[in-house]
Amino acid sequence: ETAAYIINNVGLQISPRSPVDSGTPVSIRCQVSVSSSSISKLTHQFLLTRDDVPIHSSNTTEESVEYALTPARAADSGTYECRVTVKDKSRSSISQKLDVTGLQTPKLSLNNLTPYENEEFVATCSAPEEKGPLKFHFYQRFRTGEPEMIKQLQTAGNSSEATLKIRHIGECFLSCDYEISMVSENRRSNLSDEIQVLIKVLNIVPVMNILPSQVVFEGDTVEVICRVMDSRSEQIEVFLVKDKQILKKSGLALSHRFVVKEGDSGELVCKAEWGNVQKEKNQAITVKELFSKPQLTVEPTELFEGDRFKLTCSVSIYIPERISNETMKFSFYKDNIRMELDDETTKFTTYKNNVQQISVETKIIVVNFKKNGNYTCKAQTSSLTHNFVKESQRRVIQAKVPVSEPVLSVVGGTLFLGKPFRLLCHSERGSLPITYTLQIPNSLPENQVVTKLGEQAIFKLPGILKKSDVEKFLCHAKNSLRRPPQIGSGEQLLRSARIIEPVSKPVLTIQPNSGDVSEGQSVSLVCSVLSGSPPINFTWYHSETVGALASLSTNEMKGTHSIPNLRGEHGGNYYCVSTNLAKETKQSLTVAIGVKMAGWKKGLIAIFCVLLLLVILVIAFKSRLLKFKRKRTGQLSVKSASTKTERLSLTQAEMNEAANVTPGMMGKSVWSEHVSGSDTDDQNSVTIPDKPEPQYTEVQTREADPNRAPVKQGTDTVYSEVRNSVQGVPELTDGASVEYAQLNRDDEQHNDHSNHGDDSVNNDHTTETDNSVSVDVGDQGGETCDSVPDC
Repeated sequence: ETAAYIINNVGLQISPRSPVDSGTPVSIRCQVSVSSSSISKLTHQFLLTRDDVPIHSSNTTEESVEYALTPARAADSGTYECRVTVKDKSRSSISQKLDVTGLQTPKLSLNNLTPYENEEFVATCSAPEEKGPLKFHFYQRFRTGEPEMIKQLQTAGNSSEATLKIRHIGECFLSCDYEISMVSENRRSNLSDEIQVLIKVLNIVPVMNILPSQVVFEGDTVEVICRVMDSRSEQIEVFLVKDKQILKKSGLALSHRFVVKEGDSGELVCKAEWGNVQKEKNQAITVKELFSKPQLTVEPTELFEGDRFKLTCSVSIYIPERISNETMKFSFYKDNIRMELDDETTKFTTYKNNVQQISVETKIIVVNFKKNGNYTCKAQTSSLTHNFVKESQRRVIQAKVPVSEPVLSVVGGTLFLGKPFRLLCHSERGSLPITYTLQIPNSLPENQVVTKLGEQAIFKLPGILKKSDVEKFLCHAKNSLRRPPQIGSGEQLLRSARIIEPVSKPVLTIQPNSGDVSEGQSVSLVCSVLSGSPPINFTWYHSETVGALASLSTNEMKGTHSIPNLRGEHGGNYYCVSTNLAKETKQSLTVAIGVKMAGWKKGLIAIFCVLLLLVILVIAFKSRLLKFKRKRTGQLSVKSASTKTERLSLTQAEMNEAANVTPGMMGKSVWSEHVSGSDTDDQNSVTIPDKPEPQYTEVQTREADPNRAPVKQGTDTVYSEVRNSVQGVPELTDGASVEYAQLNRDDEQHNDHSNHGDDSVNNDHTTETDNSVSVDVGDQGGETCDSVPDC
C-alpha cells in the first residue's frame, strides 16, 4: 500500500532581520513540516531563490536547511523565497525581504603618474569586498573644474582596468566609482580617493622645408625635407604623406626628391610618431602648368545619323618661354585607338586674354553607327628638360536617331463617338527624349515628353461627335532643336481604329401603314435608325406584354419584326429600342396598332342582326295583328235584319268624315261583308257567299283629341243604309245579308265636325272615341258573327 503524506507548511527565517549593514553575517533558514503514514523519512528538496533567481538548492531528509551570507553585501539585497518539494507535491514559503545597506568605497591605482600628452596609461578601480557584476566609472578633474567622466566599463567581477590618455598638459586629478544594479533599484558607491597626475609635453613636432619653392612649374624637381629636433628618443618615426599616401618613411629625419607634374598640387604632411603619440606639420605645394590640358570640342553638339561633325583639339600655352608652338603636336583617338588624319586637318594659333592658344581641327566626318564611340585628343610637346604629353577629357559621340513619323492610335483600338478616349502618339524610331505635341481641334495643343524606354505619350481627350473630327488630330514628334518635327495625321485613325458611332433615335413604322388592321392579316414592325455603327441590336416591345417581343442584331440600319395572323390581343402601343457597341440605348416613340374585326365576322354578325330584326318584326306584326283582331271582335256586334235591309248607325260627324275620305288613302278602313241568312239555319247563323269578296274602304284616322267634345247621338244620329252589291250579283232582298262596316275616325275631322255639333251633350247617347261601330241586328237575339278573316 502506498504511503500517504502531506506538506503541512514551509517556513523561511532571515536572521538578523532586515535591514542589515553591509558586511554583517546573515543566516537564511528554511524549514518544512510533513505528515506521513509511513515511519520512514521522506526526502525533501529545498530550493532557495532571490528575486525568483535560484541561489541555493539541497536534497535532504532533514526538515530544515540553512544558507549563510558571510558577510552580506548590497548585491545580496532582494526578496527571498523557499520552495520544498516532496515527491510529486510542492509548497513554498512566505516571501521575506532582505535589505543590505552601504557600499564599499572603491580604490584607484595608476601605472604611470607622469605620462606624456596623449600617452596611454592604465588605471585600475576595485571594490574587493563587493559582489559583481559592477559598472565602473573613471573621472578626470582639473584644478579649477568638476569631475568629468572619461570612461565607463561593465565587469562581472569587483574590479576593472581602463586604458587612458590625456591631451591636457599639466596637472589633473583622477578618481572612480562603481554602480550595482538590482531588481528594485540601482545603487552607486562613493568616489574613490583622487590621484594627481602630471601630463608632460612631448616635443616631437617635425620641421618641414620644400625646395626650391612651394610654387613650381610642371617638370621642375622638388625636394621635401622633414626632421624632428628632439633626439632624446630613438623610437621616433617620421613620415611624408600626400593625399593619404605615404611618399617616404624614415627615423628622425627624411628627404624626398621628385619631378612635379600636372595635378601634383596639394598639401604635403610631415608626421612624427612616438608610441601612440603623433605630431605633424603641413605645407601646400602649387604646380603651375606650362600649357593647359587639351580641350576636345565637337560641333555641332547635337548629332544625328547622317550629320557631319567637326572635332577640335586646342591648348593654351601659359609659359611661351619654355614651350614652343612649333613643337606642339596633336593626335586624335577613338576608343583609345589613334585615328589617321588626312590633309583636311588644320592647325592655327589664337590669343585669348593675352594667352596664346593653339588649336587643331580635324576633317568633317559623316556620322553613322560606326563612328559612335569615345573620342579624345592628346597634345605632346617638350621643354628644355622634359617631354610633356597631356590628354583631353573623353567625349562620347553617340549619334542620335532622327525621330520617325509618329503614328496615332486609339488606346484599346476602339473609339466611341461622344465618349472620352485616350490617344497614343508613337514613333517607331528616334533617340530619346522625344517631345510629342498633339494638335487638338478647337483646343490648345498638349505636350508630353518621353524620356525613358517603355514610356508612352498618351493623351486623355474629351469625346468627339463626328467621325470626320478624327482627321483633324495632328501629332508632332521632335527630338532635335534644329530639325523640323515629324507630323502624323489623324487620317491614320480611320484605318487603324475601330470607330463606333452611337445609334440615333430609332423610328418605328408599321407596314402596311394603314391605321387599323383587320384580324388575320400580317403586320411588320420596322425599327430604323439614321446613324450608328453596325452591328445594331433592335428590340421590340408591346406595352401590354411583359418583356421584349423580339430582338435582332443586324448590320443593316433597320430591323423588322413580323406579327402573322393578327388577333385582337395584338392591338395596343408598340415601341422599339436600338443599341450597338457604344452601349447607348435609344427608344423610339410609341406607335398604336388597332385591330379590326375580320370581314366574314362582320357579315355573319350582319346576317344575324337582320335575322334577329326579321324575327322581332314578325313577332311584333303577329302580336299587333292579334291585338287588332281581338279589338275588332270586341267592337263589332251583329243585328238580325230578317227581311229588312241592314243598316249601320253612324254619327253625323263620322258620316261626313267618311264621305270626304278617299278609300285606300286614309288610315281607317271601311269594309263590309254580305251575309245571307240560311233558311236551314233557323235564320240565326250568318253565312258568307262564296263569290262575293269582302270590300274594304281605307279611312285614315288620327287618335281622338281628349280636349274635344264627344260626338253626340240621338237627334244628330244619321242612319245610313249601306248596301253591298257586287257587279253582276243580284242584291239580296230577304234580309239574308248582313253588312259590316268599320269606320276609323280621323281626329282632325272629329275636330271639324265637333265645331258644328251641339254644345249640349246627351250623356245617354255618348259613344266611345275608339272607332267602334255598333250594328243592330233585328230579331237575331244578340248573336255575334264570326271573326274577320286574316288579311
